[in-house]
Amino acid sequence: MMVYMCGDNNLDSAGIADLREMKKVGSTNQVNVVVQYDRSGNDHRTKRYFVRKGGAPSSDVVQTLGETNMGDPKVLEDFINWGIKNYPAKRYIVVLWNHGEGWDDTDVYHEARRSMGANITRRGEVIDASRGADGTNVSTRRLRTVGQRFKRALFRSTIEKALSQPMRVEEDPRSGVISRAICLDDDAEDFLDNIELRKVVNWMKKKIGRPLDILGMDACLMSMAEVCYQLRGDVLVTIGSEQTEPGDGWPYDTVLDYLTKKPTATPQELAVTIVNKYIASYPSDAGVTQAACDLTKSDLMAGVVDNLAKAMKSKLDDQNVLTQIVLARHRVQSYDVEDNIDLYDFCDLLQQSVGDANIEAACRQVKDVISAQGFVLNSGFKGANMKNSHGLAIYFPTKQIINLYDTNLDFTQKTQWSAFLKAYLASTGR
Repeated sequence: MMVYMCGDNNLDSAGIADLREMKKVGSTNQVNVVVQYDRSGNDHRTKRYFVRKGGAPSSDVVQTLGETNMGDPKVLEDFINWGIKNYPAKRYIVVLWNHGEGWDDTDVYHEARRSMGANITRRGEVIDASRGADGTNVSTRRLRTVGQRFKRALFRSTIEKALSQPMRVEEDPRSGVISRAICLDDDAEDFLDNIELRKVVNWMKKKIGRPLDILGMDACLMSMAEVCYQLRGDVLVTIGSEQTEPGDGWPYDTVLDYLTKKPTATPQELAVTIVNKYIASYPSDAGVTQAACDLTKSDLMAGVVDNLAKAMKSKLDDQNVLTQIVLARHRVQSYDVEDNIDLYDFCDLLQQSVGDANIEAACRQVKDVISAQGFVLNSGFKGANMKNSHGLAIYFPTKQIINLYDTNLDFTQKTQWSAFLKAYLASTGR
């Protein structure tokens, strides 16, 4: 297990807590646990750990690198290469530990500087250590808008034209900035984008001669159709959340307890268990989700979503059909980023009400692929507000489409989902 801990942000204290969880179990002669941890605070040096049971985390440091940009894909590649060379294994799980943004690659640092006309003070912000927490002393409407777009990015974007577009301003400024991103490095003002992540896992596939067994995303909002499709062919299984994650993140102690007791577990068995351990670690009202997805079925998933998009788009001039799509979108399970919805739940609602045979059949196909055919290997939730979560989210805005959605994603090139969204928003007068 290789854990890439990007703690040079407001999650530093959560990182220490997770290291201590890992040390409750530690490595064994059959399971190696290695960590690269970039911290904030007085000691900015990035350190590599071989995690052993017991003792202080500092006793496990095997290499000190100095300050690094954890948002640079080459830094992630170097860590993975180091792990493979020094701790070779029959199977690998790489965990990206940080905030999480789903598919959106918007560069929040660029936008914040441009919107405010100055650098934003990062370590002075009063934000609790939660993957998806509100609460900051910066409450201007403009910065809130930057934060709203920030929380949906997966990794850093270099596509400047998207950053020149106006940002939405409907969010409530009183709720402050929600800061979420994966592998976000405040010092470097950098974070990896989808294209960079795809290149890293493709590089690893070539390095080990096969796809990565599990890509774990201990972060928010990562279990999305768009993210999964981007990683197809290079990763067998992903683990991620449709909803934001609390600061506690994964329960590394119980996960490692299982893995060290069953080191021969298949990637699918381990992923299913991690989902169960995660859900079990939170109280009944926590409002959390977690899912494992089988990326070997990504083309099948994209195909049925494409059929659904075409079926809906062809009937948008039918007022009854349009009304039922609007109602299903209104009622569907959504998340802290309200443009993200549960794909299965949307199809379930629409199938029951739309009254169109082609759309009903397309909805059944999507549900079948997600559930019966096992694209989602396992999913769980805690909290009544998450009860209609089935493990796979998709982007479905109700006001406008972020330009990057068409620019940067294999999913939008493969399917007609984006074309449907544009036609839908035009039909509803948005």
